[in-house]
Amino acid sequence: MSAELDLGAYLRRIGLMEPPRADLAGLQALHLAHATSIPFENLDIQLGLPIRLDLGSLQAKLVRQRRGGYCFEHNTLFLAVLQELGFEASACEARVRLGAQGLLPRTHMLLVVRLAGSDWLADVGFGGEGLLGPVPMDGAAHAQFLNVYRVGVEGGLRVLQSFHHGAWEDLYAFEPVPRFPVDFEVANHYTSTHPDSRFLRTLTAQLPGPEVRRILRNRAYAELRGDQVVGHELAPEEVVPLLRKTFGIEVPAGARFKALTS
Repeated sequence: MSAELDLGAYLRRIGLMEPPRADLAGLQALHLAHATSIPFENLDIQLGLPIRLDLGSLQAKLVRQRRGGYCFEHNTLFLAVLQELGFEASACEARVRLGAQGLLPRTHMLLVVRLAGSDWLADVGFGGEGLLGPVPMDGAAHAQFLNVYRVGVEGGLRVLQSFHHGAWEDLYAFEPVPRFPVDFEVANHYTSTHPDSRFLRTLTAQLPGPEVRRILRNRAYAELRGDQVVGHELAPEEVVPLLRKTFGIEVPAGARFKALTS
């Protein structure tokens, strides 16, 4: 991370007028603003472009070019911002369980923030079904607008869960152990290039919000409001306009996505 963080440009990107304080209220404001302003998307993977995790590349893409990214991009940038503001924060690796048919590799990045002697899970990179704010790692249920989350304990693991249709659903499981940038470089390479990676098979753009969570997977578009889901299939010519208008993504001219052409 040799590049210098342009904190002012980042704050303008997420709609904040001034840097928040390094306390719970500041973390909540920063988390909500980031999660609802910068979309989760994998357009570059679909275009055959590399995913770079150095701070200079992340700021160029997510801030100046007004693009989005996936977990490694979002949370690497968010970690740099938190540390710049004086938060005590570290990165951890998780195995995604949501929608998994078996044991998956550790290919998700999340953050743990220490506040007043307690640990909080912060994650701006899980997409449409992810957190809008930090969650205390206390095992209790915590409402976030129309959704409810908790961080449970499973042996030495912590498990982020969401409550839907009367039951708890695992989103991902992780060890609360700090990891290093090189660990995420390896996971990022697998996720962005391995033929079995879901990100090579599926074009996606996702943006959570307090009232509605918007999710595009290939040509299936859905809006989630708590347990209510309304969706439809897009025509091929509707995909790029939706990415631009609904998700605010600056789609490159002439873009052809692998998942929609194979």
